[in-house]
Amino acid sequence: MTLPAHLNDRKLHVAIVGAGPAGIYAADLLTKSQPVASGELDVAIDLFDELPTPFGLIRYGVSPDHPRIKGIITALHKVMDKEQIRFIGNVSFGRDLTLEDLQERYDAVVFATGAQKDADLNIPGIDLDGSHGAADFVSWYDAHPDVAREWDLSAREVAVIGNGNVALDVARILSKHADQLLETEIPEHLYAQLNDSAVTDVHVFGRRGPAQVKFTPLELRELSHSKDVDIVLYPEDFEFDAASDEAIKTNNQVKTMVSTLTNWLVEQEEREESGEEAPQASRRLHLHFLQSPVEILGEDGRVAGLRMERQELDGTGNARGTGELVDYPVQAVYRAVGYFGSALEGLEYDGARGVVPNAGGRVLDRDGAPVPGVYTTGWIKRGPVGLIGHTKGDAQETITHLLEDLAALPVPAAPGTAPVEDLLAERGVRYTDWAGWLTLDEHERSLGAATGTVQTRFGPVERERIKVVERDAMLEHAAAAVLEPVES
Repeated sequence: MTLPAHLNDRKLHVAIVGAGPAGIYAADLLTKSQPVASGELDVAIDLFDELPTPFGLIRYGVSPDHPRIKGIITALHKVMDKEQIRFIGNVSFGRDLTLEDLQERYDAVVFATGAQKDADLNIPGIDLDGSHGAADFVSWYDAHPDVAREWDLSAREVAVIGNGNVALDVARILSKHADQLLETEIPEHLYAQLNDSAVTDVHVFGRRGPAQVKFTPLELRELSHSKDVDIVLYPEDFEFDAASDEAIKTNNQVKTMVSTLTNWLVEQEEREESGEEAPQASRRLHLHFLQSPVEILGEDGRVAGLRMERQELDGTGNARGTGELVDYPVQAVYRAVGYFGSALEGLEYDGARGVVPNAGGRVLDRDGAPVPGVYTTGWIKRGPVGLIGHTKGDAQETITHLLEDLAALPVPAAPGTAPVEDLLAERGVRYTDWAGWLTLDEHERSLGAATGTVQTRFGPVERERIKVVERDAMLEHAAAAVLEPVES
């Protein structure tokens, strides 16, 4: 690779906005790229996040009882330890720093801000009290510092609309007994409220059949790990068309999920036919398929029911309405129909898709031309689809294009000579760094260790860590003193 002359005697300075998996993968791939790994190009990467902590949705978007998924943090941690990468937290793009601020100091800016709000579900009654977005609930049970500490858990019967992993996470947390969550990092206020929850029945609704669900086998199996919770299935929901049969034959994941669901149904029917008196759990998790939401029913301004329309498969794996309506008496509804990205100041925004318009990660202007030196990756690039691991492919495409564009990148006015930390200090921004995160991480672990063994209705548990909730408390432990300067 032939480098531009100005990069022969200084580092390539890159800012990445968003320190979740998408941003960290982008930083990792840039450090591993051929010109950097060979020593031909040197880089200095600053990873910014509006939260005082790194790891994004791994910390604030994955349910606390997902230890295997949270284990991804171990791999991300190794990336953040690299000397070419700095973490700068508690910095909000658009408020604390602008695009112009970043362009003045960095050769390239990569936006990896994700998708954090709920997609709309436009049906009557969606604004009733007791109607919630799944993203809001996830932020609550993950103890996000910027959400209210209280959540209304007074509903006995609850509906969750959606058939993806988030829908199952929400349903599992709602139906699971709080004592089973004490082995996770949840703080005391969450445990207390979940322990006092009135829920007895959680209904999960999917628009298509068992062969078209969007959740994964891991998510499905985890439902059966909840203690004192019965899973309830309905024979009329098990409809398979030609496309379903083909998917079962050719896709091992679909085959596994359909097999698991049908086995549960057969076991349930055998118990019912034999008259076997199985112990009744105190809570039930109902899985419904082939039903589409029509209206949330209200009474005195609150959710009182959910009206669904029965669906049928059309032979292609898609569903169509039958006209048959079914009402369910529920007192709360959670919509888990997808996430949606937010606009970013200074960039074009596709309001229909909730993404920043781009071509392979190159951000586009209003006329569809690439904006020099500005890129995007992750969900804000392609929309909120796919699992965490799919973000690596996104990042690879974006970083490949960034390196292809080296000669065309605009030269910043003051790369490395106008430190961004000085600008933040001038603006009174209390920021955090990687060393600060390590201090906070150790503090959270010490909180868990200090709790010792906890006796629960399901046996003793050891608490590995307890998450700090309040932003000020996080900053108290993680606030940076002075970031190590980056030499140009």
